[in-house]
Amino acid sequence: MNLTKQYIIQELLSNPTKDFSNTDIIKNLNREIVSKPVIFVGTGTCGLGAGADKTLKAVISYLNTAQIDADIIETGCIGLCSSEPLMDVQLPGHNRICFEKATADKVVGVLDSVFDNKDDTKLESALCQFPSKENHSWKNISNINELPFFKPQFRIVLKNCGIVNPISIDEYVASGGYTGFLQLIKSENAKEVCNIVEKSGLRGRGGGGFLTGKKWKFALNTPANQKYLICNADEGDPGAFMDRAVIEGDPHRLIEGMAIAAFGIGATKSYVYIRAEYPLAIKRLNIALEQAKEYGILGENVFGTGVNFEIKVKTGAGAFVCGEETALINSIEGKRGMPRPRPPFPAVSGLFGKPTIINNVESLSNLPFIIKEGDDKFAAIGTEKSKGTKVFALSGKIAKTGLVEIPMGTSVREVVFDIAGGVPDNKKFKSVQIGGPSGGCITEQNLDIPIEYESLIEVGAMMGSGGLVVMDEDTCMVDVAKFFMDFIQRESCGKCIPCREGTRRMLEILEDITHKPNTTKKHEALRRFKGVTQLERLGKVIKETSLCGLGQTAPNPVLSTIKWFREEYEEHIFERKCAANVCTELRVFTIDVDMCTGCTICAKKCPTDAIIGSRKAPHFVVEDKCIACGTCFDVCKFDAITIS
Repeated sequence: MNLTKQYIIQELLSNPTKDFSNTDIIKNLNREIVSKPVIFVGTGTCGLGAGADKTLKAVISYLNTAQIDADIIETGCIGLCSSEPLMDVQLPGHNRICFEKATADKVVGVLDSVFDNKDDTKLESALCQFPSKENHSWKNISNINELPFFKPQFRIVLKNCGIVNPISIDEYVASGGYTGFLQLIKSENAKEVCNIVEKSGLRGRGGGGFLTGKKWKFALNTPANQKYLICNADEGDPGAFMDRAVIEGDPHRLIEGMAIAAFGIGATKSYVYIRAEYPLAIKRLNIALEQAKEYGILGENVFGTGVNFEIKVKTGAGAFVCGEETALINSIEGKRGMPRPRPPFPAVSGLFGKPTIINNVESLSNLPFIIKEGDDKFAAIGTEKSKGTKVFALSGKIAKTGLVEIPMGTSVREVVFDIAGGVPDNKKFKSVQIGGPSGGCITEQNLDIPIEYESLIEVGAMMGSGGLVVMDEDTCMVDVAKFFMDFIQRESCGKCIPCREGTRRMLEILEDITHKPNTTKKHEALRRFKGVTQLERLGKVIKETSLCGLGQTAPNPVLSTIKWFREEYEEHIFERKCAANVCTELRVFTIDVDMCTGCTICAKKCPTDAIIGSRKAPHFVVEDKCIACGTCFDVCKFDAITIS
């Protein structure tokens, strides 16, 4: 029989147990073999920010000029954001090879060296190659799984990101996609699906850490004529970009995960709630949804099983509070995004008063693996209480920024130093903020703790959605606490007094101790000291009395930094000094009279006339008039001005 691609894909969907893996069509879709050159350009948001759009245009121009017949594939982010833009090239009979920092001006040189591959030692900018049994290896180039960044990872959610064409359903099906879901709905019932997910040990990856299968059973066992599933893709934490990257790089995995979850709770309708600031993710998700409908995976009576399922995309306006599930429900209903009192919980009475399950992108994207590979295989990864893997977004003062997916139980030290390369420029590690605005700090003394739900809570942090921000010795922890508290205070919905007024007062106290004291106000010093003594007490009250989870975790950054960096708070309060020189109003500028030449440039540029002195004579700073703007330091050509 002369097999066609369309026939094989339809057969895989209609009969998921069939095996076509040895056919040339499947091998071609999986890029195990290619009949002509293929060039892959990572055009996720991070790649585009690094210039991938210009790289793509340069590739097209090169191929047209050289009259080379080649396929061009746009992929998502593979995770190594610090090396963007990334460009891969695969020649017939050769392994796919990846080039880092492939900006537009380097495209010609890179492609020339690849197409003239008589001497592969010329491929200087090659990062790695993707090993394959079907193809020849490149000499002197590491395999991707040998790189320190990728070697410790166990990629389930990120498996396809940066590898496949995200808007090709054929590629997803060829690699085994949707077959787990379709086999499931033909052979299992909803209760058994809940049992499988519960036995896997999957816990919510959005921060709560509740057992997913157990949560589903509440909705499954609640009688109703309509049930809903919601995917929470409203990723609002500063420093978090996991959900965006997954949707941009592998939207079909999310769709399959949602289909599995909906079947497990008996839902026929579902929403993806995603912030409007993710236009590329929304675009690729909508394309993938249309493809799934066209192939009969979504819609009525899916493959003759009687299962009905539809997904709608709902864009949010970017309010942080809408990451809280009841506020998210209000937003979908067209109401103001404000949390509701609980109980009743959404699993019993949620969207439009019906049983509703809310899971985030990462939680749902784990489900295809669990269903296809088995709950026991997933449960074998990680630790006793924290199963599977966790995706983290690495940012801040770190050598390699990007996305990593590591088995639960991996130490924080391994992530920061072994995978991400540690702190650059020989700076000393200070702390890592984990869990976003609701999380806390991990200090050097706690770097060896395993990444799991309970261990992080014990040291005052939390898993959160997976943002991981590294800080070095030049970071002021009081300023970090102020940044997160400012964010939380502005994003508070204002419904409950503890969160609305408490976070505002905490922010005012932090601003007091990071600003230059106003000596003209009576009792200024007393007010500062009184506020500081109330900071911890105020934080505890907010945690205990706020309505929703966001308010209950709002004081965490402050309480965590006070716990581990109390000496910095005391330095700001008692000495009115910031050792990191980050809190600008606490900086003191002095002029070294031996170095000063009296050029007068600093006096001319000072906006408050705080510098005095005659020409060709040493100058002096009048401290009471100085606003610590740093202009004098910036303009001095003789290094005569110091900061203390």
